[in-house]
Amino acid sequence: MAEDKAAAKHLERSADAVASATSDLSDSADRRTLLAADRTLLAAERTYAAWVRTALAALASGVGGRALLEKAVPDWIGRTTGSVLILFAAFCLVAAVWRQWRRAVPPPHPDLKPVPRGLLLFFNGFLLLVCAAALIGMWID
Repeated sequence: MAEDKAAAKHLERSADAVASATSDLSDSADRRTLLAADRTLLAAERTYAAWVRTALAALASGVGGRALLEKAVPDWIGRTTGSVLILFAAFCLVAAVWRQWRRAVPPPHPDLKPVPRGLLLFFNGFLLLVCAAALIGMWID
């Protein structure tokens, strides 16, 4: 009898340990899913930042290239080169917002909040106006 009680108690402790381990595993899987959603959101924001960085570099290159080529080549070549770079900058800004809004598969409820869409539109819209001003300024002398 005493052995049966000891075996039953041991079996009960073992069942509790297995139940606890199973709960830990399921909590761990849920946490990994949340962390993966956070990584997905952060990767999307890094991609957005890369598009904007490329746009700013193209905008600066367009304006700078026009200034550097001004006396070296005919005027139309410098203006055309600068215009192509500025138009590429505008394309990058539009692509950045499009990629940030387009989600093939939405992440499963990340802990982090994405950048608000209004802020994206305001920031990229302002930079598009800068591109337009640079393009107009390049051709008006």
